[in-house]
This record gives sequence, structure tokens and C-alpha cells, in this order.
Amino acid sequence: MTPVTIRDHVRPTDGGYPDGIYRVVGTSNGTATLLRVGDADGRRITTGEVVRVAENELEAFAPAENPDGNRPLGAPVASTVEMGYWSLRAFGQQLATRPLPAVVAGVLVVIGAVGEGVVPVPTVVLTVSVITGSIALALVGSGRM
Repeated sequence: MTPVTIRDHVRPTDGGYPDGIYRVVGTSNGTATLLRVGDADGRRITTGEVVRVAENELEAFAPAENPDGNRPLGAPVASTVEMGYWSLRAFGQQLATRPLPAVVAGVLVVIGAVGEGVVPVPTVVLTVSVITGSIALALVGSGRM
């Protein structure tokens, strides 16, 4: 096998290593560090399994396809939508945990957004109110305040 470089994908050809696809994550001093990223069928997995292979043992590996290339097109979209749902849910739970700061921050945003003509203050005060309230909502919703 030709020398491997970082981000190459390889597959063991003998029984000395667990079946699967490995990504080369490092090379130095005549060794390669491999991270197992695919199962024996070529599907993406997350194991955290790291293997160090001496240069002369790399003959036991053959080039392989990136397992990320076989994901269905809708998988990243579905994953993004699901992550967005859980992020909003966690944000809402954090706001519910700290209702007083959440209400104060929300009021600042509302006053700044609809206060022109209702509250007799300069526009810059309303702008600062929106910015301050937004930052406060982000801090409360993220659990940092």
C-alpha cells in the first residue's frame, strides 16, 4: 500500500484489526493513527476507537471509500431539523427555569420593538433596549444567567 496521508480512509484486509473503515487522523515517526469511522458494511459509525499502526503493518490495510459519502440526501436535513427542535426545547426550558429574568428580558425586547410612538424616549434608547433584551434572553436561555 502507498503511504497514507491524513483524511485517507482504509479498511483492514486481514483479521488482525476489527472490521470497518478507518480514517487516518495522524502520521508520525513511522506510525499512522487511525480512527474507526465505519462498520464492516461501510455505514458511518461513531466509536471513538483509535488504533496506532506501524508503517510496515499498513500492508494489512486497503484504501476504502469515505463512509460519509453513503448517507441519504435527506439525513443531514432531518438531523438539522431535529437538532433545531431540541435546541429550542432546551432554550424554552431554561427560560421557564428562570421566569423573572426571562420576563424582564422579553419586556425589554418588546418595548424596544414596538415602543416608538408609545414610549416617549429617543430611538437610540429603544435600540439599546432591543439589543440588551436580546442578549439577556440569550444568556437566560442558554443557562448562563
